[in-house]
Amino acid sequence: MTGNKERQEISVVGRLLSLEALVFVMGVASLVYGIATGSHFKTALGATAALLVVLIFRFCRRCRGK
Repeated sequence: MTGNKERQEISVVGRLLSLEALVFVMGVASLVYGIATGSHFKTALGATAALLVVLIFRFCRRCRGK
């Protein structure tokens, strides 16, 4: 029974990490596209998304260590 529980927890963590990676990639893509087209809104949105993912990842890593 504990093996199934551990496997479920690992799959949830894997999904969250892949979701974070996807949001980070989309943020960087939006940032680059905004710079290339001169759209300030897309540039700000991309920078905000990438920054938030980095901050969330660092915060979650600190919480896991304690």
